[in-house]
Amino acid sequence: MTMEALFVGVPVVDLGAATPWYERLFGRPADVVPNEHEVMWRVAGDGWLYVIEDAKRAGHAIVAVSVDDLDQFVAGLGARGITPGPTEAVGDAGRKAVTSDPEGNVIGWIEVAG
Repeated sequence: MTMEALFVGVPVVDLGAATPWYERLFGRPADVVPNEHEVMWRVAGDGWLYVIEDAKRAGHAIVAVSVDDLDQFVAGLGARGITPGPTEAVGDAGRKAVTSDPEGNVIGWIEVAG
């Protein structure tokens, strides 16, 4: 069995209100809008993050995305008006910075040690 793609869901109460924040987060509009309750961004190869209107689950997602240069990525977030928490070491594994969307979903940006 071969796994071919990854889809990570981030539930929100109001998709219309959440979408502009995610557009700033990724620096572009959604790559796919499958329906009126869901938008999707390709974040890495065959890895996708979708934001979906789901009030019962909203605010409880935890996502981690690996980037090759955390300092540069965090600077880009800042330029788009998103300020993550401080960059922290994660033992010997690497470093991370964490952001939260307005509903409390947590998105961590990690740089794996070389």
